[in-house]
Amino acid sequence: MRIQSLVPNATNLLNNNKAQSVEKAPEFKDILKSIISETQDLRVKDQANNAILATGQMDSLDSIMIDMEKADIALQFTLQIRNKILDAYQEIMRMQI
Repeated sequence: MRIQSLVPNATNLLNNNKAQSVEKAPEFKDILKSIISETQDLRVKDQANNAILATGQMDSLDSIMIDMEKADIALQFTLQIRNKILDAYQEIMRMQI
């Protein structure tokens, strides 16, 4: 996953603020959508690799195992993001006005 590419460089953002030509930073929903779509793409690739493995048409078991681990790590990462979002939402709901 390209997490570094999803987070804007703070130094560039500060320099842009000083120059009054601020580029619009990616919105949270756009970042979340890209993470979810990348996770889905990795899961689809993993399922296709599983079908290839089941039919015996595999070239290399190594690449299939690496793709499987990538999909698993991406899913775990996405679930942790979801958990943090839910925790933040619950914390906001507990706040007294």
